[in-house]
Amino acid sequence: MAVSINIQNVKKQYDDNVVIRDLSAHIQSGELFTLLGPSGCGKTTLLRMIAGFNSIEAGTISFDDRVINNIPVYQRNFGMVFQNYAIFPNMTVYRNIEYGLKNKKLSKQEIAQRVEAIMETVQIAPYKDRYPEKLSGGQQQRVALARAIVVQPQVLLMDEPLSNLDAKLRLEMREAIRQIQKDVGITTVYVTHDQEEALAISDRIAVMNRGDIQQIDEPEHIYQRPYNTFVADFIGHSNHFAGEVRGVEGSLTHIVLENGHPIAMPGLMPLKQGDRVQVFVRPEEFTFASKEQGMEGKVLVKLFLGRYINYRIDFGGPQAAEVTVDATTVDRIHDAGDSVYLTVNTRRANVFHPDTGVTLVEGVVSNVP
Repeated sequence: MAVSINIQNVKKQYDDNVVIRDLSAHIQSGELFTLLGPSGCGKTTLLRMIAGFNSIEAGTISFDDRVINNIPVYQRNFGMVFQNYAIFPNMTVYRNIEYGLKNKKLSKQEIAQRVEAIMETVQIAPYKDRYPEKLSGGQQQRVALARAIVVQPQVLLMDEPLSNLDAKLRLEMREAIRQIQKDVGITTVYVTHDQEEALAISDRIAVMNRGDIQQIDEPEHIYQRPYNTFVADFIGHSNHFAGEVRGVEGSLTHIVLENGHPIAMPGLMPLKQGDRVQVFVRPEEFTFASKEQGMEGKVLVKLFLGRYINYRIDFGGPQAAEVTVDATTVDRIHDAGDSVYLTVNTRRANVFHPDTGVTLVEGVVSNVP
């Protein structure tokens, strides 16, 4: 049966190096919860604390209402999938999967029923008599997943399970993991540094940096409404424009960008004339427009990618901007050297405080306990 996981003010420290500092999060029963962040941010350390491989210097971790801080690893009832598969090379697929069940002293009949059922779930049944060396990377990862789930743990922990696969297999396996997790209904904590992978499979994402969680939310909210500039830059790509508030009219805040282009942003927190802001615009949040409406730029680079076209455009700021357009919706494909005019989708762009880096968009919260 799936459980919720409550992480309350936990800390992990090695000598003077604090890896996790006063971190809290609540993982709901049955959800796929992803810890996402750059290398060294503490995501794997936190996963190992849940597993019991790392000690906890302060705070508590609970499965439902049961504090597990001092419960030995073998009594925590979790399954774990590692990035290197960790399956036994001298055992067939079937023997690998039944290994944990035999240790539980279950009957041969129940073992056979469970193994057959999980092999069907992860679509590995045709290979049950093969040894790992005869399997592809994706098939080996399915075996590792089946072995972790077949013992019916309360929690499934996955530490960058797709990092050793090639690009095509990664796409296939992330879809498989998402479907299998939903079919089984197990609470899953998934660690990755791959933002696209996290967006594709997660119910919710916790974006981590330097031992802290910056924001917890559903994938679309994390991408569309990041809580701060770290999240905005780590998830996808954003173009940065310095700006100054020129006035407020009703629900619109009038901002002039560093290149002199005016925009009217809806839904911002109260600001006053002269306030400095940072406007972040994702590549797809630009639209080609007329000279009268758009801000002028010069195309530096054009990359035609079939359905999409990527441009690098100089708008007169310190850095060129990245712009992505759907090739099926434009009247003309511009080349390097062309002068163009673009408008900003002000309902999608994000605005941040220039000093704190925190969002100035109304209603956006970090959701960090």
